[in-house]
Amino acid sequence: MQYLVLIYSAEGAQPADAERVGGMMVEYNDYSTMLRDSGAFKAGEALQPTSSATTIRVRDGQTLTTDGPFAETKEALGGFYQIEAKDLDEALKLAAACPGAKWGSIEVRPIVDFDAGQVPG
Repeated sequence: MQYLVLIYSAEGAQPADAERVGGMMVEYNDYSTMLRDSGAFKAGEALQPTSSATTIRVRDGQTLTTDGPFAETKEALGGFYQIEAKDLDEALKLAAACPGAKWGSIEVRPIVDFDAGQVPG
């Protein structure tokens, strides 16, 4: 089964100085390598800050765009991994090793497999 490991943190909560950022990137590279070596890695990316987002809504046939995120939140989605795990317990174990868990929160969500006849909810 596939899961998304969603990495949330308060923007600016990550290390700011170059040495600490470098150390954080080493941790993420090691985490990515561990996921690849275990066969769990499917995809993963970091996201630009929420200030670079554009939100789109379509209401009554009109497309409305707004610069920035949809809602003000304390934590923002900063990146994700898509992983393969045998079950939720394994997915949670893999997600707990994510470096972002040290300063933010990690959300683990199953991916719907439409080809297998799954439906959301």
